[in-house]
Amino acid sequence: MKFQLNLATAPQANNRPFLAGAALAGTLGLLALALLSHAAYVSWHASRELREDIGRWETQIQTDRRDQQELDAYFKTQAAAQVLNRSTFLNSLIDERSFPWTKIFMDLEQALPPGVRIVSISPRLENGRAEVTLEVGALTDDGKIQFLEAIEKSKVFSGMVVKDERRVDQLGAPDKIVLNLSVWYTTI
Repeated sequence: MKFQLNLATAPQANNRPFLAGAALAGTLGLLALALLSHAAYVSWHASRELREDIGRWETQIQTDRRDQQELDAYFKTQAAAQVLNRSTFLNSLIDERSFPWTKIFMDLEQALPPGVRIVSISPRLENGRAEVTLEVGALTDDGKIQFLEAIEKSKVFSGMVVKDERRVDQLGAPDKIVLNLSVWYTTI
């Protein structure tokens, strides 16, 4: 029969559970480190293309800003201003040519009562409609009122605004009343 006797002053401690737990925790820590490192690398690799795209777009934005500044500087020059003025003038001529003069005169003829005449007409095209400024001469107040009522009832004229009315007291003047008005003209 064998007896085991411990002759030490303190009993020997059993460290196996601590070492096993520490080894398990270390292994789990290394595994978590490996997984997180892999996830960080994959994320960095995936966002690399986005960073390259962002860099390319920022470079393009800087280039476009520089080009915009050059164009702004060019359009502020005297030569560019002359070209813009000339093109505005030519566009106004084209707009005048495309204005339906015959149609507006036919529509005005239907609205003119006896004793009322158009002294001057000035169209300005805007968004497919024309704002027409008229100077109208009338012999009597009744003729003036009949003309204004005819314009208001018309389907092609709208938004009439009387800007000025004056009486002419000169002998031999063709009109006793002169109206300045603006009206929107649309062709149907």
